[in-house]
Amino acid sequence: MESREQNHSLKILIVDDDPEMRLALHIRLKANNYDVAVAVDGVACISESRKYMPDLILLDLGLPAGDGFTVLERLAISDSLSHIPVIVISGRDRAANCDRALKAGARVFLQKPVRNFDLLLAIAKVLGVTPPSEPVLYNIADATRKTSPEVRPSQDIRKPAA
Repeated sequence: MESREQNHSLKILIVDDDPEMRLALHIRLKANNYDVAVAVDGVACISESRKYMPDLILLDLGLPAGDGFTVLERLAISDSLSHIPVIVISGRDRAANCDRALKAGARVFLQKPVRNFDLLLAIAKVLGVTPPSEPVLYNIADATRKTSPEVRPSQDIRKPAA
């Protein structure tokens, strides 16, 4: 298994229409040395996946321009994208959506809000890397200054959910 220091070569695509959630995930992943890209809807997910060729996709179910289930279906039928593992991170009802997401091809279903350690453990398991014994903590103010504009938080956000 790879160590945390080697995570920098692993690419993760975050797909969520909520800018605060994208920011929180982006910061968590960058703090743990993952290479990160973002998409805001289902169409952008497929486009970015073809361009970026991520090692993993973190996918929300409630998306505009093709919900998460549509994205899972499109990924599954694509010769060039069907190999990319998907972790669903959703605020939707777990009982109603978990089995459907797993049957559609997701490897893991995580319920929002997701704890940092649970997220990193699921990612490590799916990617076959060594899970962190302790997740790297981060400072939202420092990370925001270094984050691209499409993932910046609104003014009222002080820190991401742990």
